[in-house]
Amino acid sequence: MAILKAFKGLRPPNEIEKELASRPYDVLNSQEARVEADGNPYSLLHIIKPEIDLPKGMDEHDQQVYDKAKENFEKFKERGWLVQDGKEHLYIYAQTMNGKTQYGIVGCAGVDDYLNGIIKKHELTRHVKEEDRMKHVRITNANMEPVFFTYPAVKEIDEIVEAYVKSHDPVYDFVADDDIGHHFWVIEDDEVMTRIISLFNEIPYTYVADGHHRTAAAALVGNEKRKQNPDYSGDEEFNYFLAVHFPDDQLSIIDYNRVVKDLNGLSDQEFMNKLEEGFIMESKGSAIYKPDKLHNFSMYLDGKWYSMTARPGTYDDTDPIGVLDVTILSQLILDKILGIKDLRTDKRIDFIGGIRGLGELKRRVDSGEMKVAFALYPVSMKQLIDIADTGNIMPPKTTWFEPKLRSGLVVHSLDD
Repeated sequence: MAILKAFKGLRPPNEIEKELASRPYDVLNSQEARVEADGNPYSLLHIIKPEIDLPKGMDEHDQQVYDKAKENFEKFKERGWLVQDGKEHLYIYAQTMNGKTQYGIVGCAGVDDYLNGIIKKHELTRHVKEEDRMKHVRITNANMEPVFFTYPAVKEIDEIVEAYVKSHDPVYDFVADDDIGHHFWVIEDDEVMTRIISLFNEIPYTYVADGHHRTAAAALVGNEKRKQNPDYSGDEEFNYFLAVHFPDDQLSIIDYNRVVKDLNGLSDQEFMNKLEEGFIMESKGSAIYKPDKLHNFSMYLDGKWYSMTARPGTYDDTDPIGVLDVTILSQLILDKILGIKDLRTDKRIDFIGGIRGLGELKRRVDSGEMKVAFALYPVSMKQLIDIADTGNIMPPKTTWFEPKLRSGLVVHSLDD
């Protein structure tokens, strides 16, 4: 059953929360982080992307980068930009995008839950990315950024959260530069916290929605610390890590699309002929076409948009992986026709989150950088949970959650 633990969060004072809260470390590169943090000494990017305070061109995995993270974290605490709460709390973090608000419970998840499979995954992790975040956790001795979890919705938890936010003012309430609203409450009522924790203990599994590498890193560092402290009791903060838990019925996954550099030596017409074998093709002209149902795709090639519907018999709706449109696209087009065997390593393919819109696909192709673009219908939460429950792994770059969590509204220290 799922562990949820209250903790003494490190939080920014009210007057700087908007400036300090940042996008997650992995959604922007070093140069983008430099631009975003320019002129803003409060930005958490100085801790989670600390290479921005070092000479350009430095390897972001250089030890100096991790040392800078620790140095900047200590400065933030010394200057009162991150201040630890006096007692343990759970927190509520809500986000509003396009008029819809989703409410998450902020608390610590358990290292044991990760090691024992109570926290379920749907993606593989890469060792180099795991090790990068592990070094960051080790040197700061903190979970600077929360991971994004989901759980099967529980009516009573929803009711408790709804009642609490109606009767209490948020401690933070701002709209970020991307027009997404962020609202944050500190739960002060011990009875409310105890009840939420008790209800979580009845939830059989939680699921990583976004942040597989941060989840693995946090849990593995916690396990390292156990080995370094063989007499640990289990109550130490290193047995837990920072997570925001959202009910599954409040979340939506948006499309995660693909662009490819070439047609693997085929002419446009040869390529189209091969597509006809697996798809019902329909030209949509120059107007952007967005897939409208499962197994329907859109393609942009040579200035034209096409609707592509996978022919019956080319997919398996009874297979948690075979039913996915990313699987159909990979097997029937990327692998079979374009010769792209490994989505993780092939340099001929790139991935574009749906938040950028299908106009970004058109732009990448029209610029000559890419030859063809494919847009997919989004994966559902049910598909994600089915895959995690059956022990399967989604193909790379399948899910894109929006809105992203802002980092820095609360930090979890591993110091007791």
